[in-house]
Amino acid sequence: MDHAADALRTDLMTITRYVLNEQSKHPESRGDFTILLSHIVLGCKFVCSSVNKAGLAKLIGLAGETNVQAKKEEPITWVVYSVGEEQKKLDVLSNDVFVKALVSSGRTCILVSEEDEEATFVEPALRGRYCVVFDPLDGSSNIDCGVSIGTIFGIYMVKDFTEPTLDQALQPGKNMVAAGYCMYGSSCTLVLSTGSGVNGFTLDPSLGEFILTHPDIKIPKKGKIYSVNEGNAKNWDGPTAK
Repeated sequence: MDHAADALRTDLMTITRYVLNEQSKHPESRGDFTILLSHIVLGCKFVCSSVNKAGLAKLIGLAGETNVQAKKEEPITWVVYSVGEEQKKLDVLSNDVFVKALVSSGRTCILVSEEDEEATFVEPALRGRYCVVFDPLDGSSNIDCGVSIGTIFGIYMVKDFTEPTLDQALQPGKNMVAAGYCMYGSSCTLVLSTGSGVNGFTLDPSLGEFILTHPDIKIPKKGKIYSVNEGNAKNWDGPTAK
């Protein structure tokens, strides 16, 4: 009987339950933010599934396009040329997934993706009060060698969502109402902050749900290791190299 009880646990803190608990702390809430997050979570599940079967589905490789990083950046006082980063097939798929998920939520008005040169302005009938900025699949150069890749996102609230402008997407990070990332690897982990701490959720494939596994994540006051990408050492400035 004990084993059966363990198998049918109902006290698990899923990400849906967590977000609803947070929503209950704000009586004025209309649930829009909760709905938006649920669509982001759905997008992460879809991308996780696609990443896991990418090799079998022939999603590994180049799509023949080049993402926005490869464009000539507009000069301020100098001209910057960045090395072209060709889009992976999985990049394109992930971007389509998140754009469609966010638009269909009916809670967004501006979408800014690292894969698109221009921002996406949602049609008036589907507009909501939020702007979402995201990289649908960061680290795509690692796809072919099985190294962890992930989705990064941030959410802003827009004051006038009936007539959104690009300036409303160019807010400082401190104005974000939520931010997070989802890492696809040996396990799928979604880390989220809605302004009151940081929590990590791991996808349970048998349930199809993200379960709270890393509550109240904090950076240690003092660490034992440091990590640095020495591949970029030739580009470091003096203080960094020292």
